[in-house]
Parts: sequence; C-alpha cells; structure tokens
Amino acid sequence: MSKLYELTNNYEQVLSMIYDEDVDEQMILDTLESIEGEIEDKADGYAKIIKELEALRDARKVEAKRLTESAATFDNRIKGLKQNLFNAMKQTGKTKFATELFTFNIAKNGGKQALTIDGEVPKEYTKIVVENDTDKIRQALENGENLPFAHLEPRGESLRIK
Repeated sequence: MSKLYELTNNYEQVLSMIYDEDVDEQMILDTLESIEGEIEDKADGYAKIIKELEALRDARKVEAKRLTESAATFDNRIKGLKQNLFNAMKQTGKTKFATELFTFNIAKNGGKQALTIDGEVPKEYTKIVVENDTDKIRQALENGENLPFAHLEPRGESLRIK
C-alpha cells in the first residue's frame, strides 16, 4: 500500500502493527514511546500515522456506504419478489402448500394490531410529557444567572493537526 507520507523505519513498524488487528493497542503505544527523538520529531511521526489511519478510515466508510446501499437494493428486490409471490398465492387461493424444497403459507402477522386514531382522544387516554427547555437554561447560564438546578460544564480540549 502506498503511504500518505514517507515514514522512517521505526514508524513504518508501528504502522504495520496498526494494520495488524491482533496487535494489542498498548504494544503499539509502548513501541511509539520507545522511539528516540525530540517531541517535534515524535509529533511528526504521530501525525503521519494519524493521517494514514484517517485515510484508511475514510476509505472504509466509503466502502461501508457502498455495501449498505447494495444491501438495500437486495432488500428492495427481496421485498418485491415476496410481494409478487404473496399476490399470486392470494389470487390462486393457494395460501398453503409445500414443494420438495420449501413450505409456503400466508399467515396473520404477530405483535400488536395497528391502531388508527379517528378523532379527538379523551383526556384519560392521553399523556402529558414535560421536556426541559435546554436552550433557555443554557442562555440563562451564559447570561450569568445562577440556576441551582443546572450548570455549564467546562469546554473540553482536543488535538488538531493541520
């Protein structure tokens, strides 16, 4: 596989460990720690590996999307074939039969029956749901109000590589 960046031998070893899903993550971190060099050199090595993994991750996400779409096509075809067979069985009146390979029958669906509401529902058949207005609470806290029931958490930090 062509590398996103040229890596030194040490970092190539780490990259090959990362490709091997059987390698323990701690072993990878220990190997990275054992590589000699200044923090800037190590940071460059880390960044090269991170960029390589991001490229692999993105490629796998694209492939996963393609496979998911392909599976959805199969689902639609299966649904259509089943509907055609269902219709043919209903039209011929043969709602139950067996062949040498399969048994076919049309049965009622299980689970709860579908419910349709035809008009206004009396109060005893309704629920009242109370939701917190988090936008209003956040705005009050940002404006300096002291609310005993809520507080803003400190912002987290993250590493950005450009």
